[in-house]
Amino acid sequence: MKKIEPKILKGFRDFLPKQMAIRRKVFDIIKDTFESYGFDPIETPTLEYSEILLGKYGEEADKLVYRFKDQGGRDVAMRYDLTVPLSRVCAQYSQQLTKPFKRYQIQPVWRAEKPQKGRYRELTQCDVDIVGIKSPLADAEIIAIIYNILNKIGFEKFTIRINSRQVLFSIMEKAEVSKDEILSVIRSIDKLDKISIEEVKQELRLKNIKSQTIEKIFQFIQEAEPDIFLRDMLSLVEKLGVPKDFFKFDPILARGLDYYTGPIYETFVEKPKIGSITGGGRYDKLIGIFIGQDIPACGTTIGIDRIVDVIEELNLWPEFSSTNTRVLITALDEFFIGQAIEISQSLRLEEINTEIYLNFEDRLEKQLKYADKKGISFVIILGLDGAQENTVVLKNLRKKMQKEIDKSEIIEELKRNE
Repeated sequence: MKKIEPKILKGFRDFLPKQMAIRRKVFDIIKDTFESYGFDPIETPTLEYSEILLGKYGEEADKLVYRFKDQGGRDVAMRYDLTVPLSRVCAQYSQQLTKPFKRYQIQPVWRAEKPQKGRYRELTQCDVDIVGIKSPLADAEIIAIIYNILNKIGFEKFTIRINSRQVLFSIMEKAEVSKDEILSVIRSIDKLDKISIEEVKQELRLKNIKSQTIEKIFQFIQEAEPDIFLRDMLSLVEKLGVPKDFFKFDPILARGLDYYTGPIYETFVEKPKIGSITGGGRYDKLIGIFIGQDIPACGTTIGIDRIVDVIEELNLWPEFSSTNTRVLITALDEFFIGQAIEISQSLRLEEINTEIYLNFEDRLEKQLKYADKKGISFVIILGLDGAQENTVVLKNLRKKMQKEIDKSEIIEELKRNE
């Protein structure tokens, strides 16, 4: 038999149980927060017609879309983000959706870019969006959701940077950038977090932007202030309970995607330097591409892949267990299989996740090591020498304590130690 090397493509990852446990907990925090603000879930297909996705993000991003012909010869592409598919949904089902439409979506997306720290070719996005509202209160609510999620996860030092495409458009107009060049210039400014100002200026020169215009752009960026919409929004963010220390106006923030029309926002942690962990903004013209009239909309992506990377690197959850199993039932003899099954079923009826060790021929030491390595908190031992007929030994591996209790007391004892 030919041996096949076990490997995966660059930019793609396997998630083992410990990583999955962290991811699931983060998902739960995100989902619960979304729903606490009145958002409902949707899902969209992995594949879309290419024409649905392309031409919405910008030239550079379009190059990163996985695109191919399927077996039927159709020109299809894999989701690049969740915002464009949402816009298609809003157009396609406009008569069925309650307005304003508040939706969240948690699904993977794919991008054919160069993998690096915090940047993957397959990633999971957790999006929350409000469709049909022009008010700055909608944008402010999105910012409040970002703050509450990161606060619940345990982040203590992060900054939600806020700007507006309208502020940037005003800067471009003052600097006399032609209309055809505005989005291209903004895409270059968006790289200021990754490369130096001089490198961005050089990139602009290569785009044939005049040196005088480039200097004006950076001069007006330094002098920029929030517009009226943004000022109202920032005031509402504070009223929604977001402390001032956690958000700020930042005229350099650009967001590289073409479809943004108003406020834009990204979140950065101080350590590790991993790029933005959330990003979004207002896109009042994107849905109109599909429906023929502009529909106001805003939202953000919560980048769970980078968030989990930060949790692991900073060890934010040092006591976190890698398993959802709470109890392991062990025994010293197969004679106790029937009792083990009976006890396990009674615990599961009480929603206590329980596993039976499947080989009672193994030494008890090996069975206990299995529980400890897996991160299981409690072990029920059947048939231990000296134990009474109707009793079991309940071992707490976290506290390194054990005691003999009656079988009828197992559930009460476990609930007491929740």
